[in-house]
Amino acid sequence: MVRRLLTPKWLLLHALAVVAMLACFRLGWWQWDRANEADGSLQNLGYALQWPLFGLFVPFMYWRTYRLESARSTKDPEPEPAPVVRSVAAAPGRRSPTEWRAAASESEPDAVLTRYNDYLAELNQRAEANKKGGARVHE
Repeated sequence: MVRRLLTPKWLLLHALAVVAMLACFRLGWWQWDRANEADGSLQNLGYALQWPLFGLFVPFMYWRTYRLESARSTKDPEPEPAPVVRSVAAAPGRRSPTEWRAAASESEPDAVLTRYNDYLAELNQRAEANKKGGARVHE
């Protein structure tokens, strides 16, 4: 457990945490001094209280990172459960393709769809005629 804290990654995190915490406390002290000067303001006083809170956030995140890393390394990998496969026929509310085809053939043809299909057939005939004739006809 302690050995993990002596890896290069964790040694770098130790150093960064200490430097960040000291920097935040030093900035808080500087803002406190600025607030007590003649031209100091309430903003400086607010920063004097804010910087130490940032400094206390550093060890909290350090501890949280350590706990997450420990939990991840001690956790035994669990086998993934087999996916649940349901057949299409057994799925509720689903229709098979043959049911859709039967339902489509029983309904009345749509007038707009019929006109569109006629238009596509006409375009196809023009394209075939242009291929055979070799000349392009512009209308």
